[in-house]
Amino acid sequence: MRQSGVGLFVSIVLIATAVPVFCAERNWAGEYADRNFLNGQAVFQMSLNQSGNTVSVWFSTGYNDGHGCGPDAEGKGKVTPKGTVQFTFHDSSNNAGAGTITRAGEGIAVSLKTTHVADPRCVQLYRPNIRLKRVK
Repeated sequence: MRQSGVGLFVSIVLIATAVPVFCAERNWAGEYADRNFLNGQAVFQMSLNQSGNTVSVWFSTGYNDGHGCGPDAEGKGKVTPKGTVQFTFHDSSNNAGAGTITRAGEGIAVSLKTTHVADPRCVQLYRPNIRLKRVK
């Protein structure tokens, strides 16, 4: 009987330490940015809020000198079984698209693709594999 009690204790400790790690991996909420986007010519920032499996996405990007397009965008997505976030977005220049967010070290990698282009100046800002560092 004593050995089963020790086994139960070890199982509880292992589960208790694994649950926070599992939950942390699924939590996407936070503020992320690349202040040297496009070789230092622009800034890209993103905010993620999560409720269950639903992730609200907000991002903005633009050139440091103010030229061209500087859209703000928002959208909603879901955490996939693969552990990524798939989302759609609409921006302030009436462009629309889809994106994927994956973990990248302590930050994230965002891949954006437009599905509707109203302002072609913004398209060069929407690209695959944008690396963002966590800022909050």
